[in-house]
Amino acid sequence: MNTVRNKGRLAVGAVVVGAALALSGCAQGDPLTPAEPSETGGGSSEEAIVIGSQAYYSNEILAEIYAQALENAGIEVERQFNIGQREAYLPALENGEVDLFPEYTGNLLQYYVPDTEATQSDQVYTELEEALPDGLAVLEQSAATDQDSYNVTSEFAEEHSLTTLGDLAGVDGLVLGGAPELEERPYGPSGLQEVYGVDVEFSATGDTTVEALLAGEINIANVYSADPRIGENDLVTLEDPEGLFLASNVVPLVNADVADQVADVINEVSATMTPEMLVELNVQSTVEQQSSADIATAWLTENGLI
Repeated sequence: MNTVRNKGRLAVGAVVVGAALALSGCAQGDPLTPAEPSETGGGSSEEAIVIGSQAYYSNEILAEIYAQALENAGIEVERQFNIGQREAYLPALENGEVDLFPEYTGNLLQYYVPDTEATQSDQVYTELEEALPDGLAVLEQSAATDQDSYNVTSEFAEEHSLTTLGDLAGVDGLVLGGAPELEERPYGPSGLQEVYGVDVEFSATGDTTVEALLAGEINIANVYSADPRIGENDLVTLEDPEGLFLASNVVPLVNADVADQVADVINEVSATMTPEMLVELNVQSTVEQQSSADIATAWLTENGLI
């Protein structure tokens, strides 16, 4: 292990937990202890593999799938879930405080290269590999996607004959709702105006975005494409022919120090994931109220991965 990574371990309490407290609650995890040798040929590790997640139920499910798959392979892990947004967890990954994180190719690429012109899945992945800072790497991307999308109610779509984002250009009084950071994202209000000529006001609706849309407080909602509430509420996802949103496939982001140790196990997991699977797992969380641990165990077992 290099010196930076070891120093980062000592700072977990001060940085990662501090960021979690500020953004979404205290991170959780077990004490670091020596890991058992990997059965996948990755060798042994003096420390547990620290797996993080965003403060987002779908991302936590993916992180738990990674964790259980590695544990099944004899690799000890520590969970540091609900860290927050990229501004909090990317520094932790770069410093070696966190080793493995489920990410999304398009949004991660735009974080590092805001003016990227890549839009298709393979293009985005290739450019992302080149854009990552030293010390970080991505493993193989999954076919599963969970990307930003703009949605309206079916009634609003019918009233204004909306099928694409460009159709919004002729509609007055538009209010876009989403997480607070959406206001500054390249695909936020400025992107809508630049790419489609659509002018919107912005409302920071956060976790209540869908509720605000259904209540008529906003008329465009930024919702992740794998969110089961799109189907449950008969929302219309507006098509994006000009590529305002980049393809965002699920991809494991790793500290380069541990990439070889975890790659075989995690790449097999990624190869099994599909877009439909991600929606189904999200339904189990939001509708059936199952825990991330139970959802992960059932999916890994069903697919012969544990």
